[in-house]
Amino acid sequence: MQIPHIPVLAREVNVLFQKIDEGTFLDCTLGYAGHSEMILKTHPNLHLIACDQDMEALKFSKKRLENFSTRIKLHHTNFSQILEQIEPGNLRGILADIGVSSLHLDKNERGFSVHSNFLDMRMDKSQELSAFEVVNFYPKEKLAEIFKTYGELRDGDLLAEKIVRARAKKELKSAKELCEILGDTRLRNRKIPRAILAFQALRIEVNRELEVLELFLQKLENLNLKDCILAIICFHSLEDRVVKNYFKKWAKACICNERALRCECGANHSLGEILTKKPITPSEIEKKSNPRSSCAKMRAFYFK
Repeated sequence: MQIPHIPVLAREVNVLFQKIDEGTFLDCTLGYAGHSEMILKTHPNLHLIACDQDMEALKFSKKRLENFSTRIKLHHTNFSQILEQIEPGNLRGILADIGVSSLHLDKNERGFSVHSNFLDMRMDKSQELSAFEVVNFYPKEKLAEIFKTYGELRDGDLLAEKIVRARAKKELKSAKELCEILGDTRLRNRKIPRAILAFQALRIEVNRELEVLELFLQKLENLNLKDCILAIICFHSLEDRVVKNYFKKWAKACICNERALRCECGANHSLGEILTKKPITPSEIEKKSNPRSSCAKMRAFYFK
């Protein structure tokens, strides 16, 4: 079976979860099952629950993991919804790799790549909103806001104006065409070309990625997890910032007003501890062998 995807930070993920020897492991973003297969191989007593919103990924991974069929349960759902569908009491490890996968980037018809002949970007092909609707029908002001907020592009107004002018002549139907309109130049002090950043912004809008991440973290906060390690791999600074802030909040023991003269809350509100004072990033060797890993940042938290 040909494996079309290299799991990012595989060695680091393995080390992080190495002491877990029983219970249930949750892979929130199964993809091509690279991380899941590794966890199942190295932890023979663990059971795996995994989900993905992409049916193509689920079908591939079911085949890949067939040797572990007695220890796995796969769900077709977004990771923000999986926590309602499982029994969380036995969870000992949770992994969410929330970057776009090779499944999406490499398949022309999925419309994620700037070289694609399509304009789609839906991780779940059953949802209605796609990049085609966003690019062709969103008002100029909303497009500009997306580029500024999600792409952190200061010239969001200019990019939105370019799109509006182009679509007034004809519908924009391909990512390749959109890339030509936006321009593929590199911005000062930014390693990633403008078009890539704009595409990331559109993808975040189409798939509600920040909203989904926030919802997932909110639900985890209320689960009362015990003796469980959570690891989240991000590829975007906005996502990483959300994770970082939640981890800080969870680790805080005292929740009194900062102006309070003394603690009155009991200072016992910490959910656990942050395991990664700084995010774990890929080694130079991994970056060279898998350039798509270069932006990855993994943060981990232990629910005590």
